[in-house]
Amino acid sequence: MNSIKVGFAMCGSFCTFSKAIPQMKLLVDSGYEVLPIMSATAYSTDTRFGKAEDIRKKIEAICKCEIMHTIEKAEPIGPKKMTDIMIIAPCTGNTLSKLASGMTDTSVTMAAKSHLRGERPLLIALATNDGLSASAKNMGAMLNRKNIYFVPMSQDDPIKKPSSLVAHFDLIIPTIESAMMGYQIQPIFR
Repeated sequence: MNSIKVGFAMCGSFCTFSKAIPQMKLLVDSGYEVLPIMSATAYSTDTRFGKAEDIRKKIEAICKCEIMHTIEKAEPIGPKKMTDIMIIAPCTGNTLSKLASGMTDTSVTMAAKSHLRGERPLLIALATNDGLSASAKNMGAMLNRKNIYFVPMSQDDPIKKPSSLVAHFDLIIPTIESAMMGYQIQPIFR
């Protein structure tokens, strides 16, 4: 049994929930203890990709615990050492910009800040339509920070959306394994 506690935070890239949630289940099935965290938007918004309540029920059934979805509930993550590693999957361009700027105005950014204060690894599984444009500077800033690791990514539709980047969600576990040893899995862009 794996004793690693993984914080699994989700932001509002709703179209990638179908990729992120199976990886959450794979982590649990592989013996990781998973603490689910969702931004208020991800937690409460019904979209064409699913009803918020159905998504929440699925996640809580997988993790066997309630989802943290408020700033107040996320703040103790670091001081109480509730996670050994944290992943934001999906991480939107909006959340990436907040992390790069040191903003903590959502449960996900608070969870990340609280987790990082203990100098533990934070993984980012990017899913943004402006990864190679407006969000590129924020990715560069985060790549230069200690304890930050990116799940490898690529353009999801270079012809119709040339600036869009999406993480290879199937590489979350290998990225966790490399980050726990202190190095960034390579190549980052595939």
